[in-house]
Amino acid sequence: MRKLFITVALGAALAGCGKHEAPAQNAADASFEAKLQEQLLDAKPGSVIDIPAGHYALKRGLSLRTDGVTIKGAGMDKTVLSFKGQLVGPEGLLVNANDFTIANLAIEDTKGDALKINQGKNITIHGVRIEWTDGPKTTNGAYGLYPVKTQNVLVEDSVVIGASDAGIYVGQSNNIIVRRNRAEHNVAGIEIENSVNADVYENTATKNTGGILVFNMPNLSQAGHATRVFKNKVFENNNDNFAAKGAAVASVPAGSGVVVNSNDKVEIFDNDIADNKTSNIIIASYFSTNYYNTRGVAADYNPYPKGIYVYGNRLKGGGDSPDGLKLKTLKTAVYGLGGHFPDVLWDGYSDPKDLVNGLPPANDRICIQDINGVLNADGAHDYKSPSTDTKPYQCALPKLPPVILNPEPKV
Repeated sequence: MRKLFITVALGAALAGCGKHEAPAQNAADASFEAKLQEQLLDAKPGSVIDIPAGHYALKRGLSLRTDGVTIKGAGMDKTVLSFKGQLVGPEGLLVNANDFTIANLAIEDTKGDALKINQGKNITIHGVRIEWTDGPKTTNGAYGLYPVKTQNVLVEDSVVIGASDAGIYVGQSNNIIVRRNRAEHNVAGIEIENSVNADVYENTATKNTGGILVFNMPNLSQAGHATRVFKNKVFENNNDNFAAKGAAVASVPAGSGVVVNSNDKVEIFDNDIADNKTSNIIIASYFSTNYYNTRGVAADYNPYPKGIYVYGNRLKGGGDSPDGLKLKTLKTAVYGLGGHFPDVLWDGYSDPKDLVNGLPPANDRICIQDINGVLNADGAHDYKSPSTDTKPYQCALPKLPPVILNPEPKV
């Protein structure tokens, strides 16, 4: 189909504004905003909305409901959509459409989520910067890049800074690649939640509360499994947790590197993970979260992590100053005042119905290789008998296949 190229008119007065400035909306800003809203409303399949370099102040959230649209700018530090003075709308840009591409621009200081894509197929996010420019705050928007209930999703070469929940979040989705992104100063840098078939690789997660999270929450539309986390750099994720009270990620301890919670078939390999002060790798269940027992849980929900395979990572430091009294007390009890948690911390909950001679079935085991130690915190028995025995984890699991996007995205 012939592409329809649309260029947003830009007043010369807007060009060259500093990326952190937030000018009051003048006539040129208002004209730009009205024109952009009109183009999103009038877009047809194949439309390309091309936004030139400049700093644009918007007062209202944007929305798109047409399939097959591309929005692109001149670069993530050149084309900036600033919502610092946002008065209307919970998101910066809300998309309910298939075959959507957004590339080479920035969205700053949204009142709520920055870019939410709901129930779309074939989604590409390339070279997008999301930032809350006043630094980490609970009042920042919860999610930066936020595809939910989507299929065939690519998030690449993007940057997210300052989200009060997750910088890059893909939830209740299928067939996902998250690669070559940078997430910092978020509560969760990158989070895959209740999603199936996800590859998370070549990303950098640093200065978050938790670096990379793979979660399975109760009472959502689908359960998650089959996530590979590999070739990432996950270091110094020690920022205080600034999530809103009651949010799922509010239970993530500051100093968490890679965290698996209640998810199945997760493969963690070939990563550089270092200096995360609670633990470089945490494997946990629903029972160790702040939302445990706060509402009814569907009967088919699996609260235990099963089939977790950790191997071939380069780990150093970390575990020396865990977050929270319970973890501090546990560390001191097992390793002394000057000690530190080992590379892997497991909360110790396993499905009692499945255990045979104290171990889960072969494909449900937690298999851990190439580490300096594992602590079973014995959370199931109120942390009374923590164990440093590594023998239960000396096993291997079938490796997951790579995720292949079909059709292959083109930016």
